[in-house]
Amino acid sequence: MDLFLIITGSILLVVGILGCFLPVLPGPPVAYAALILLQITSKEPFSVGFLVLWAAITIAVTIIDYWVPVYGTKKLGGTKMGINGATAGLLVGLFFFPPWGMITGPFLGAFAGELIGGQHANKALKSAFGSFIGFVAGTLMKLVVTIFMAYYFISGAF
Repeated sequence: MDLFLIITGSILLVVGILGCFLPVLPGPPVAYAALILLQITSKEPFSVGFLVLWAAITIAVTIIDYWVPVYGTKKLGGTKMGINGATAGLLVGLFFFPPWGMITGPFLGAFAGELIGGQHANKALKSAFGSFIGFVAGTLMKLVVTIFMAYYFISGAF
C-alpha cells in the first residue's frame, strides 16, 4: 500500500508542477495532496505542525496567485478586458505556441483585450506589461512553493 501511495503522490507532484503553469490545474493544492498521501504511509514523515504550516502556505499562495495578476494589471491602468485578454492569451499561447506562448500569450492577450476595450495603444501596452509581470510573479511563487513540497516529499519518501 505504501508503494501505491508514494507512486500516486509522485504523480500528483508532477501534476502540481504542471499546475503552476496551467491555469486549469491548481498546482500547490495538488502538490500538497502528495504530502498528505505520504503522511498516511507507514513512514508518517511529517509532524502535524508541518502539515498545518504547509496547508496555510498552500492556501495563501492560491489566494495570492489570483490577486497578483489582477493587481499588476490594475496598478498599471488595466481594465477587465485586459485581464480577460491575458487569460485568453495564456490559453492560446499554452496550447498553440508552447513553451514561449505561456510567456508571450498573457502579454499579447492583455494588449489585445485593452485595445478591444477601447484603450489607446500606450495605455494598453502599459496594462499588458502589468499583466505579464503579475503572471510571471504568480507562476514563480507557485513554482517555488511546489518545488519545496516536492523536496519534502522526496526527502520523506526515501
